[in-house]
Amino acid sequence: MPFGAHMSIAGGFDQAIRRGQQTGCETVQIFVKNASRWQAKPLDEGDIERFRQARRETGIEPVLAHNSYLINIGSPDEDLWKKSLDSLTQEIERCALLEIPYLVMHPGAHSGAGEEVGLRRITAALNEALKKTEESGVMILLETTAGQGSVLGGAFEHLAQIIEDSFFPERLGVCFDTCHAFAAGYDLRSPEACERTFAELESVIGIARLKAIHLNDSRGGLGSRRDRHEHIGMGQIGLEGFRWIVNNPLLSHLPMILETPKGKDMKEDVENLRVLRSLLER
Repeated sequence: MPFGAHMSIAGGFDQAIRRGQQTGCETVQIFVKNASRWQAKPLDEGDIERFRQARRETGIEPVLAHNSYLINIGSPDEDLWKKSLDSLTQEIERCALLEIPYLVMHPGAHSGAGEEVGLRRITAALNEALKKTEESGVMILLETTAGQGSVLGGAFEHLAQIIEDSFFPERLGVCFDTCHAFAAGYDLRSPEACERTFAELESVIGIARLKAIHLNDSRGGLGSRRDRHEHIGMGQIGLEGFRWIVNNPLLSHLPMILETPKGKDMKEDVENLRVLRSLLER
C-alpha cells in the first residue's frame, strides 16, 4: 500500500510533491488553494506543468486533495451555504485541472438545525457541485469525523444516507480517518475491535466505497468526540490497531495518509512513516 502524508503547497504545488519525496512518501495529500481563504488566484499552465513534472519524476501517486476549512455545506445559513457550494465547486474544478482524482471533505455541520436538515443540505450542495462538474472525473471522498458539536459524519449512517440520496452516487466515496472514527466511538485498539469496526463499515456503507485512509492516532479516548491527532502508537489507539489496518489485504491497495503533528523539517513524518512500515508483516 502507498504510505504518505499531507504536504504544504507553500512555494507551489510541485513543492508539495518534492517535500513528499524528501520524507519518503509514496502518496501525498494537498490543499488546492489556501485552506483559510475563500478566494484563490487562477491556476496557470506553469503551475500545472510543474506539478505534473514533479509527479512524473518522483512517481508519487495517487495525489489526493483535501477541501478548505471554511466550507460548510451543511450550514442552515444561506449565505455561508452558497459560499461553501461555490468554493467546493471551484476546488473540484482545480482538482480536475491538476489531474487529482479525489477531493476529501468533511461533510459539514448542521449548526443547530438538526441532523436531518444538515444531511439534506449537504446532499443538495453535493448534487449541485457534482452536476456543475460532470465532466471533471473527480470523486468526492466523504471523511469520517469525530462528531464533535453539530459536525455530521461521526456515524457511518450519515455518510451512507448522503450517498444513498445523491443524484451522483458513483462520484462519492469514503475516506476513513482513524482518529476521527475512534473519537466518534468506533474502537480500533485491537485486531478484534478493528474487525468489528470494519465489518460495520462494510454493512452500513460498503468497503468498496472506501478509497483512502487517514492514519492518525488519537489524543482523546474512545467516543471522546475530540478531533485531536497524535503520532502513530503514541495515542489512545496504539500500535496494534494500525498493525491490523496496514496488513489487511482488503485495504492494502488504498492510499494511507498521515495528518499527524509536524514541524517545518518534517522529521515527524519521517518517523511516523518508519513506524508504519515497521508494522508490515513480510
